[in-house]
Amino acid sequence: MALAIHDRVAAIVDELGDVESRVTRSQVAFRHGRGFAYVWRPGQYVRSDVPAVLSIALPREVASPRVKEVVHPSPQVWMHHLELVDVSEVDDEVRGWLREAWQHAAR
Repeated sequence: MALAIHDRVAAIVDELGDVESRVTRSQVAFRHGRGFAYVWRPGQYVRSDVPAVLSIALPREVASPRVKEVVHPSPQVWMHHLELVDVSEVDDEVRGWLREAWQHAAR
């Protein structure tokens, strides 16, 4: 399931335009000037049944029950972590957040 989730996210970000993918042992990072989205397997770090986490760097905090955790690593970035168990969760709402993150990353 993690691969299907990654593939769906990758298809969405590829539609946005200029995107660079960086693959490491633990995650796939999507960059447009700087990183704006990351897909990773939580089981590599903690015991978890969740197949994938999508982390999205936005210029604002999103209040949504879908967001597991929000961290504020720098003054202009709020990192939103979404636990995804099915590819259907990568929907239009997530697509909108990815577009916003992509636009903000180029600034």
